[in-house]
Amino acid sequence: MLTLDALLSDESLRQQEFPVIKDSLFLAHAGVTILPRRVTHTMQDYLEQCSLRMQEYPEAWHAVNETRVVAAQLIGAKASEIALIGPTSVGLSLVANGLPWQAGDEVISYLDDYPANVYPWSDLERHGVVLKRLQPASLGEITPELVEAALTPKTKLVALASCHFQSGYRIEIDRIGRMLRERGVLFCLDAIQTVGAFETRVDHVDFLSADSHKWMLGPMSAGIFFVREALQDRLRPSLLGSWNVRSPNFIAQEEIAFERGGRRYEPGALNISGILGMKAGIELIQEIGLPAISAQLLKLKARLHVGLQPQGFTFLGPEPQSSHASGITTVQHPQRSLEEIAKHLNEQSITPSLRHNRAGKPLLRFSPHFYNTEAEMDRVAEVITTSA
Repeated sequence: MLTLDALLSDESLRQQEFPVIKDSLFLAHAGVTILPRRVTHTMQDYLEQCSLRMQEYPEAWHAVNETRVVAAQLIGAKASEIALIGPTSVGLSLVANGLPWQAGDEVISYLDDYPANVYPWSDLERHGVVLKRLQPASLGEITPELVEAALTPKTKLVALASCHFQSGYRIEIDRIGRMLRERGVLFCLDAIQTVGAFETRVDHVDFLSADSHKWMLGPMSAGIFFVREALQDRLRPSLLGSWNVRSPNFIAQEEIAFERGGRRYEPGALNISGILGMKAGIELIQEIGLPAISAQLLKLKARLHVGLQPQGFTFLGPEPQSSHASGITTVQHPQRSLEEIAKHLNEQSITPSLRHNRAGKPLLRFSPHFYNTEAEMDRVAEVITTSA
């Protein structure tokens, strides 16, 4: 079994698992991850088999069913509560479009979340649903108290991100979920910025959507969509096809009857190549262990603070020692051009993410993963120093 200590102490092993580090430093996992070698090999092996036999060969289907199991283990769910669909916006849209809304129902959300977790809820206004926008004190700082203050007897659902994509603020999922469960309010989570990086359990969550292409180290458009078992009859699938509607012998029936479990939200042919790649990424996460991964991400975050703070950078979001901190470190600078810094980093084969806030001000975001080292964070600071 691969351990984090073994990986970080053996450079040849690190390069074998993550060949990207041979020639570059990738620090944009909060955007679209690079793929570990075992993920690409898994997908390549599947595609090679598909040149020899049908794409839905038995072993592939068996691996798809195993993916439901490992995905469920990752978030503390049942395999029957997992649909294998992506991207994240598909799952969130299935929630928005599948619940029986009434005019006057209220949804609590946050306008400065990633757009995938904004537009599905905004669109409900055409059905008479009332949107209540949270106004946190700082970017992404959604607290249980802030959510509780926004609740009314008409609140039907609260839609939040587990971690803000710019500030890196991680919310208290369980505290918020417990409070909402006690009040009979549904809780939908965009969890793409924490699944695979920090513990993200669904004990008190009703719906969760997360694509694999960030912290799960998987391919794009392969994701997990969780629907609590008790709500599966209430959340009507809004995408219908031969796979999720019972069609014996592929013959359409006069009445619609949905399949049971997570499959009821999968309308047609699955992205098997992507799903198997996602499975390999999740299994790598499980092999290393989430506690070790989370600790390493916070250690790297702290090292970035040490290297960049003396250069006059200011940081969005929580300090590294905060319980709300994540693997995302986003900086600003009062005088220096972040566009020029990003360009210089790219020229040195270092890949951060250049983002902008609502006012159009540039932000420089670093999001290393567990295989990155403190020495690499020191190199980031050094390269930025030389670009001044």
